[in-house]
Amino acid sequence: MREAARRAGVSSGAPFRHFAGRTALMTAVAEEAMSRLRAEISLALDAVPGAAPAAVLRAMGLAYLRWARTNPTHFEIISARRQIDFTGSAALTGDLDLLQDMMDEILAAAAPQIAADARLVRLTTRALVYGLARMYVDGQFPTWRVADGEVEAVMTGALDLFIALLLRPAMP
Repeated sequence: MREAARRAGVSSGAPFRHFAGRTALMTAVAEEAMSRLRAEISLALDAVPGAAPAAVLRAMGLAYLRWARTNPTHFEIISARRQIDFTGSAALTGDLDLLQDMMDEILAAAAPQIAADARLVRLTTRALVYGLARMYVDGQFPTWRVADGEVEAVMTGALDLFIALLLRPAMP
């Protein structure tokens, strides 16, 4: 917040005067961040009209990862549930519902065999991209022997591996 205030040419406390408190301010920032994430994903999905469902799932996952890499502060804010009033924000819960509905549709089309476990598959898909994004934002890739120049390829490879495993026929 100090950096944003400095860029705006105001005191570090100025942004807080427009909100009921820190949580309200951080929630407003999270709403903007989530809106930008939703827009990034929508653009990615619009770029693959009529594509195979697996390609659409890949586009959604890559859009999330790209957004987190290019907006690490926004990623941190929407992930910091102790600092925002997520459930009290109609904008945040509405955007999340929309993203989850998109995922459900994409997953159902990509892997109809998982219909009985759709919620579990959605959660697992989310855990993968969130985990990769969190590793990036936290600077963990070097400790896992991934050089800076390899991060994007490794993230893409992990997503591709997950999708390939998801699409495999169920084991008897």
